Amino acid sequence: MVRMNVADAAKCGLLLVVGSLFAHTVKGGELRAGAAKVDITPKLGVSLDGPISKNGPVTGVHDALHARAIVFADDDTRLAIVICDACMIGRDVFDAAKAIASKQTNIAMDRILMAATHTHAAPRATHVGTEPADDEYHTWLAEQIAAAVAQAEKNLAHAQVGWGSFQKPDFIRCRRHLCEPGSVGVNPFGETGEQVKSVSGTSSAIIEPAGPTDPQFSVLSVQYADGRPLAVLGNFSVHYVGGYQRGFVSADYFGHYAAALESQLDTDDGRPAFVGLMSNGTSGNTGAIESGGKKYPPFEWMKVSARILAEDTQRILDSIQHRSDLSLAMQETELELGVRRPDAARLDWASSVLANPTNKHPHRWSPVYAQEAQHLSKYPPTTKIKLQAIRIGDLGIAATPCEVFAETGLAIKRESPHPATFHIELANGYGGYLPPPEQHKLGGYETWPARSSFLEVDAEPKIRHTLLSLLQSVRAN
Repeated sequence: MVRMNVADAAKCGLLLVVGSLFAHTVKGGELRAGAAKVDITPKLGVSLDGPISKNGPVTGVHDALHARAIVFADDDTRLAIVICDACMIGRDVFDAAKAIASKQTNIAMDRILMAATHTHAAPRATHVGTEPADDEYHTWLAEQIAAAVAQAEKNLAHAQVGWGSFQKPDFIRCRRHLCEPGSVGVNPFGETGEQVKSVSGTSSAIIEPAGPTDPQFSVLSVQYADGRPLAVLGNFSVHYVGGYQRGFVSADYFGHYAAALESQLDTDDGRPAFVGLMSNGTSGNTGAIESGGKKYPPFEWMKVSARILAEDTQRILDSIQHRSDLSLAMQETELELGVRRPDAARLDWASSVLANPTNKHPHRWSPVYAQEAQHLSKYPPTTKIKLQAIRIGDLGIAATPCEVFAETGLAIKRESPHPATFHIELANGYGGYLPPPEQHKLGGYETWPARSSFLEVDAEPKIRHTLLSLLQSVRAN
């Protein structure tokens, strides 16, 4: 374990933890890695619509979207991690991308992790938009994601890897607020008794945050054998930044963080370009990156905050001990979970609301959730989600298709068998919000049944226990 001098860390404004990936060594060869990025910016007219945000079609591009991939290989295992600038991507699109990538490479489909970042200025590739341009984008998106994997594999070279982390509590807060009983307004279904004020909620008596946050910023650093930077993957549990201009595409702070690292760390020495990546951790209960109350023009704070995080990342890179004698392991499984489909009474309510959508309703989003009830009624009683775990040396990475709450991510880190662990959400599909059962009891936006929150109430402990089992399994390999 290597640590900065405490005084130096204090000067940097960082609570720093860095380390190397020690225990698991490669049998018969050294680690190799390659990285690449491919443009996935949609054409004008592709839908940015969500049932709540209603962003409309793409009318302009503020900054391009990319699929960024890292491929790792040792003599026994080859795996890929791909992070895509998208609000969310459906499992069908990811599965299509994996099938194409697997045919083009030596990487099996079950050795590929693909995730969306959750920028809200990018398409929801989950068939929310139903125009021909949307379907065309889904098909093209899968091909481009696969192309990033294929190019990263072609760029494989002898490499060394290390990890580190720092704390950034001033950038993060819980957006769910515990309130005095009886103080929270009615939900879209006209129900009372909730104790959480969250998105589009009201309360006359807030007590405290309804849950924790995870302020740890994790860094996976990949270098060529000679120490030249190859790729850096950052992982942080903040929802997004926002501050968009309607209709304009942006990768939000996720893409700007990656671009800031690329501008600083690429050496232009004839080898493939350095690739920066940013994945979303467990941000289901967090808000946007905190700006300290300062107001910024559209798109500005995402760039400023991204540069701050990139600078903090660069401060710890030299203190990370990188090693090449590391082994790899990866496992995935499917977990079948119940779907919270509406009952007959809820569907009757939805029909009455939608019969007169402009009437006065209990909540301004009642018509939206009436439509969502009708959508959910067409879902099957159960659904299968894909869960994954990766080991790179002593680093564990868990992956879930949901918007995961911080308490889940913190529990996974605490109970993981690996010396260092982080979690990537919105991976391999979209499973909606994942409130723990105790948060379901409190209510709030993230618990309201919709295509954005449809899994059974007990989904979180089942998913958490499965991820911990997978992390244990790859640890033993």
